[in-house]
Amino acid sequence: MDFVLLTDSTCDLSPQMAEELAVSVIPLIYSIDGKEYYHYVDNRELNIHMYYDQLRAGAYPQTAQISPLEFREAFEPHLRAGKDVLYIAFSSGISGTYNTAAMVAKELQTEYPDRRMIVYDSLCASGGEGLLVYHAAKLAQTGQPLDTVLAWLDENRTKLVHWFTVDDLNHLHRGGRITGAAALVGGMLGIKPVLHVDDEGRLIPMEKVRGRRKALDRLVDHMIETAVDPVNQTVFINHADCMDDARYVEKQVRARVGATDIHLYYIGPLIGAHSGPGTLALFFLGSKR
Repeated sequence: MDFVLLTDSTCDLSPQMAEELAVSVIPLIYSIDGKEYYHYVDNRELNIHMYYDQLRAGAYPQTAQISPLEFREAFEPHLRAGKDVLYIAFSSGISGTYNTAAMVAKELQTEYPDRRMIVYDSLCASGGEGLLVYHAAKLAQTGQPLDTVLAWLDENRTKLVHWFTVDDLNHLHRGGRITGAAALVGGMLGIKPVLHVDDEGRLIPMEKVRGRRKALDRLVDHMIETAVDPVNQTVFINHADCMDDARYVEKQVRARVGATDIHLYYIGPLIGAHSGPGTLALFFLGSKR
């Protein structure tokens, strides 16, 4: 690469994938039961199964941005070493992470005028952000220059399709996505929402179905509707400690859509704090979101 590629831990890449892509992942912060943790992609500070077990037991985690100083500490060594930096950030439609990083980048750009310090708003979340980073890294690894990678990102970020479903409506209620009454009634009736991320990078409820299996099938239905050349593209499936459901969706994507390059990994604690255990998400490139 002729530049350094960074992202943050809401990308929900596996540690093996991050290493393969030569991507530096900045850990973001969450807290649970009064204790603060940094979310590294290998979940070194708190086992991911233990985290979701705590949520199932009624714990309510909190998420927070890292400080401007921590962004500076992540960016500046690369600039000092004579490298340009591209940081692909968590969607500005969900978090203020992008804005904080952009402020730091502006300061650093004045201090290192011969270098390029770019903070790029992914307008994506979880494996959607991860898949965008994946494609950018693959381009860079073939020797494509920074401007070519940026042009690809501009052309494709709102074609990076996200489809989610959650298992427990109470987590959406806590995040202000649905009312308490809707969570109560929906839980009693077995209603499962299907959500996506829109062109402004916001998580939007799209439909309600009855039953978990039908909700999982709807994710694949939506992929069939909009996926571009699915047989030859890379697909990410991320899950909040529900591997059996992830494997079910993988099987359906292979059988119904024809995709073969499919990667499964966890939804990390930052996204999981707002969506809860049992969240299942499907990510791919489509004609539109």
